[in-house]
Amino acid sequence: MTERVGARELLRRVLDEDAWTSWDTPPAGEPPPSPAYAEDLAAARERSGCDEAVLTGEGLLRGRRVAFVVSEFRFLAGSIGLATADRIVAAVERATAAGLPLLAAPSSGGTRMQEGTAAFVQMARITAAVMAHRAAGLPYLVYLRHPTTGGVFASWGSLGHVTAAEPGALIGFLGPRVYEGLYGEPFPPGVQVAENLAAKGLLDAVVAIDDLAGAASAALDVLCGRPPTAPSPLPESVPPEGTAWDSIERSRRPDRPGVRELLRHGAADVTPLSGTGQGEAEPGLLLALARFGAAPCVLVGQDRRGGHPLGPAGLRVARRGMRLAAELGLPLVTVVDTPGAVLSAAAEEGGLAGEIARCLADLITLPAPTLCLLLGEGTGGAALALLPADRVLVARHAWLSPLPPEGASLIVHRTPARAGEMAEAQGVRSADLLRGGSADVLVDERPDAADEPEAFCRRAAAAVERGLSGLAPGAPAARQARYRRGS
Repeated sequence: MTERVGARELLRRVLDEDAWTSWDTPPAGEPPPSPAYAEDLAAARERSGCDEAVLTGEGLLRGRRVAFVVSEFRFLAGSIGLATADRIVAAVERATAAGLPLLAAPSSGGTRMQEGTAAFVQMARITAAVMAHRAAGLPYLVYLRHPTTGGVFASWGSLGHVTAAEPGALIGFLGPRVYEGLYGEPFPPGVQVAENLAAKGLLDAVVAIDDLAGAASAALDVLCGRPPTAPSPLPESVPPEGTAWDSIERSRRPDRPGVRELLRHGAADVTPLSGTGQGEAEPGLLLALARFGAAPCVLVGQDRRGGHPLGPAGLRVARRGMRLAAELGLPLVTVVDTPGAVLSAAAEEGGLAGEIARCLADLITLPAPTLCLLLGEGTGGAALALLPADRVLVARHAWLSPLPPEGASLIVHRTPARAGEMAEAQGVRSADLLRGGSADVLVDERPDAADEPEAFCRRAAAAVERGLSGLAPGAPAARQARYRRGS
């Protein structure tokens, strides 16, 4: 059963000690267009204890000053009229001027039908205010409550940097009652439910109300943070030992730690983000907000668990992470660990090659600091898409190749049996990457990350923190310079 609470109760349970300051002034403007609507407004005020369908203001969230816009569903189903829009826009603009992160918690049936088209077009005005807030580099977090439908979901409810929802909440564009009335049949069950939308990559998380303060605070610790400005000394690279084939075999061990273990053992304030936010999700690509020591970042990492090669949707998730880093001025950390892109008709028709190209283009031109950690396997275009960065770290047994060595051997020698020889000749191992300038710093394994997973992950996390400290975004020319012959 979905828990439905009013605006004041939500604020009481989320903000520190129920301490918040209202920014609201009494609604002004023309009188209601009809006596019946005037009676509806009076009844809504009596029933809800509010003078409009939203409360706005500021308060403290785990000690951090934040602004908020919270719907009150008991006031005419949280619908948006002209006075409601005035209040929302004024709050968003005030938050922007004050440099405050903004928390929005809609619960609404959409536009107020009694005010017609004049109210309907206010969604564009609210959207413009939200986008100006985002353009100022300020976080916008959205918590969708039961129910959120119509124009609210299709405007300021769908523009969050991070978007969560109440468990079991009804969330959808067309309200089920309207659908059934128009088409004479009920809307398919289970579609417009928070958990389903999260699984489809439309929401980042489903969060209970009493867990919301912790989740929002962890996200803001990253979104509002900045890495240390003083560069940390980078460790001396230990010359890698062993053959290329030895590293390839070690990188393929099923118990080798991947990006999830890196976050579990080496990061704090981790907030996973789900999918593209546009209805696509892919298990082979992990997107998260995280902090390595004192350095916050947006992390885009290839997940080696589960055998999910990277496809077009995963690359679109990666590009969402790039946009997020650029908009908020946060460093972007990419983690490369992939046996290669998915090879299928669906991937070809889904634009795999084009998405690789767009990832490369976005990463090379990103106006934010970038760091790549080559953690394990680095095969083909899927690896290349997340590689070019201002600083590149490489694990001792990580490697980078245009094809799996077996594939390269088949092309050159017409047999996979000479894969080890091909890997050596192609210069795929960490020693070759460091010597050729494609990587900057070695993250040591002692002797194998799979034999010391926690220690290795902590070592890699410390290297990421050092790498991010004092890192400034490079120009496209600087990012590509490392690949010039003789550079």
